[in-house]
Amino acid sequence: MNVVLDTLDAVARGLPLTVAIWLASVTTGLAAGLFVAIARHFGPAPLNWLLLAIVEVVRGIPFLVQAFLLYFGGPFIGLDLTPIVAGWLALSVYAAAYFSEVFRAGFRAIPPGHTEAARLLGLTTPQTVARILLPEMALAVLPALANLSVILIKETAILSIITVPELTFTVSGVGSATFAFAQTTLALALGYWLLVELTAWAARRLERAIARATLGTTQPEKIQAALA
Repeated sequence: MNVVLDTLDAVARGLPLTVAIWLASVTTGLAAGLFVAIARHFGPAPLNWLLLAIVEVVRGIPFLVQAFLLYFGGPFIGLDLTPIVAGWLALSVYAAAYFSEVFRAGFRAIPPGHTEAARLLGLTTPQTVARILLPEMALAVLPALANLSVILIKETAILSIITVPELTFTVSGVGSATFAFAQTTLALALGYWLLVELTAWAARRLERAIARATLGTTQPEKIQAALA
């Protein structure tokens, strides 16, 4: 009974931080990923090559190694971060690299004629992106963004290695203290499963909402609305 109570207490202490770091990382990663995708899609070739190199490096190195390098290697270059800040920053950079590829694929999937029509009607690049491209590609890229967000939930467990007191760290501490590894690991698995299911449910609701908002609106109507 004590093991159950200790495990529930550990889940109650670790779950809010896990959710907070995940939400902050997803938000930052989406913003940074969209910026990178726009810069690569509309920017000059040298900028595209530079950002491509950065994205490939981030995607080519395991997240565990990136978290280690940032937290333990940061002080060597004057970057002395707390575990929570280091975890958030590492997860944000990792997320941004993958989100940028999803957004870039979404931009490339939109027929070039839509962008040309907006340009001929006098829309600037920011207006074209915000009022034409983003609404048009939102429904197409949402499933991929949701899948990546689910992956990021599970990647938060790695942050326990750099002593971030999130769900895995707190529950594992109970297992180490009580030697009830089976019970605590099962509770940990159920906690992550619940987070994943809630995220998938929210993504489905959002996808249906976007579909209702976009269906029945033609591309010329979108462009004329953007000019209004």
